[in-house]
Amino acid sequence: MTRFNTSDNLKMLTRKTDSQFNLGTVTFVQLQILRFIGGGFMLSTKGTQFFQNGKPFFYLADTCWSAFTNITLEEWQYYLDYREQQGFTAIQMNILSQWDASGSDLDILPYPITQSGAHYQYDFSKPNHEYFDRAEQMVAAVQAHHMVPVLVLLWSNYVPGTWSANMNINNQMPFDEIKPYVSAVTERFKKFSPIYFVSGDTDFPTEETVNYYREALKVAKVHDAGALYACHIKGRLAEVPAELLNQLDFFCYQSGHNLAGQNTAYTIPSALRAQGYQKPIINAEPCYEQISYSRNLYGRYDARDVRQASWSSVLSGADAGITYGAHGIWSWHRLNHSFGIVQGEGFDAPFDWRDALHFDGANDIAYLKTIMEQYFPNGATAVQTKLHCEESIRISVNENRDRYAIYLPTNTILDLNPLKITSTNASAYVIDLNKRQQYPLKFTDSTHLAMSRSEADSVIIVDIKGA
Repeated sequence: MTRFNTSDNLKMLTRKTDSQFNLGTVTFVQLQILRFIGGGFMLSTKGTQFFQNGKPFFYLADTCWSAFTNITLEEWQYYLDYREQQGFTAIQMNILSQWDASGSDLDILPYPITQSGAHYQYDFSKPNHEYFDRAEQMVAAVQAHHMVPVLVLLWSNYVPGTWSANMNINNQMPFDEIKPYVSAVTERFKKFSPIYFVSGDTDFPTEETVNYYREALKVAKVHDAGALYACHIKGRLAEVPAELLNQLDFFCYQSGHNLAGQNTAYTIPSALRAQGYQKPIINAEPCYEQISYSRNLYGRYDARDVRQASWSSVLSGADAGITYGAHGIWSWHRLNHSFGIVQGEGFDAPFDWRDALHFDGANDIAYLKTIMEQYFPNGATAVQTKLHCEESIRISVNENRDRYAIYLPTNTILDLNPLKITSTNASAYVIDLNKRQQYPLKFTDSTHLAMSRSEADSVIIVDIKGA
């Protein structure tokens, strides 16, 4: 029986600098290894969960929208090494250039530009093959690091009628160019078993808008029928047109970066489950760590804010996974380079990517994945019962209803009587999310749990005895 040395071949394929990296030199054997591994990365859905090779797969994605225009291949290897080591399982990227990316010295774009004064337009009939070849190398490296590439087909600024297209009138894709573009990129990338976001940060205000995404989804499914598809939609939006939703494999939403809308982390998935939605749900854009509050408000989200958005999502019906973002990684920012703070939703300056990559909040969200895989490997069903008269305290239960998880944003004494849980039928322990420590938690009477020593947020695990 022939055995491939996949480790050595993948090192040859992926651990090279910009000057050395050339996919055209990859041997036939190496390509077959990539295709073999690609088959191993093919995801499926069953009920509310993702599966990989018949085993539950927790979607833990990092946000790197600006990868293909802003990142050198040497930087890309360092970034992927680091995220793989942390436990990430997916990377979200925009195939085309990100409209609000930070400035880049690479000077590589997917299409040539025609410019007249302040107005510019891609010539979508002339794809830059160097750009797409390079993007393919980067996607291959994602897969070689045992992570799933998640690729946006059409960010909202390329589509007429959307909120961002109305802010940035440049560069909308002609409808007739959708088919050749989507055909080419799905044929190119399908060997890496990606997930596709048909849209990026979009709304659906007009029939023309819907028609663009309808066409993109139709063409993509012709060329990569086995892939999973979703729509990445704008912050706090909870609806996708029914004709698209019925063809998608899971639902993505974003609680986003608006300070007043942070509760949508749990209100959106709760409402979807109440309406009977039975496919996986992902919060694909919670607040990014160290991004400022949108609409030019002063202040930034810290690691605790990101934890609250993430845990509130996962324990409210969006339990198939979660996305993390760092302000400086998604736009791939370099110190003293431009950033469009007056565009989009009015964000303050990002951190340099070298600093943003090491924000500790990413480890918090990797820890979330560890906890969910350990204690809720088959997912967690949201429980709508209120504790402490506070809807921000989120509760889920496993499939056997013998284990509960309670997310506590701020420490307090809990009465579990609304859940019919007592000291005689249950035991509890606390997970301090700030310190990443676990220890038993006692009852003070028949239904009240003692307050833990957590100084920030925590998850309380309650096991039902004899269930």
